[in-house]
Amino acid sequence: MLRTLARALLAALLIAAGVAHLTVLRRGYRIAVPDWATRLLRTDKDMIVVASGAVEIVLGAAVIGLPRERRRVGAAIAAFFAAVFPGNVHQWRTGASAPGLDTDRRRAARLLLQPVLVIWAIWAMGEPRDTPGRAVRRRATVRHGISR
Repeated sequence: MLRTLARALLAALLIAAGVAHLTVLRRGYRIAVPDWATRLLRTDKDMIVVASGAVEIVLGAAVIGLPRERRRVGAAIAAFFAAVFPGNVHQWRTGASAPGLDTDRRRAARLLLQPVLVIWAIWAMGEPRDTPGRAVRRRATVRHGISR
C-alpha cells in the first residue's frame, strides 16, 4: 500500500516536473545547465531542458504504464536523478537563482534532496520481499516452465 502511494507520487512528481521543463519553469531550468554540458552534448541549454523534461514525462508515464517493468523503470529513474545532479551542483556553486531556488540555503537543500529522490525511486519501484504468496508464485512459474 505504501509503495503504491510512493509510486503514484513519484509518477506525479516526474510528470509535473517534465511539464514544467517544457512550459512555465523552462527558463529557470536553463540556469541549472552547466556550460560544459552544452559542449559535451553539442547542443544548447534549452534543448537539454526540453529533452530532460520529455524524459521525465516518459519516466512518469512508465511508472504507471509498465507495472511489470518496475525494477527497470526504477533503475532508469534513479539513473536520471543521478544524471541531473551535476546541474544541481552547478546551480549551488554559481549561486544562480531560479524560481524556488533563490537562496543558498534552498539550493543546498535541493542538493540534499537528490539522493533522497534516488533512494525513493529504487525503493518505490522495487518489489517488497515479504509479499504474501511471492515464493509460491515463483515456484509455480518454475514448475510450469513459465519465465518472468
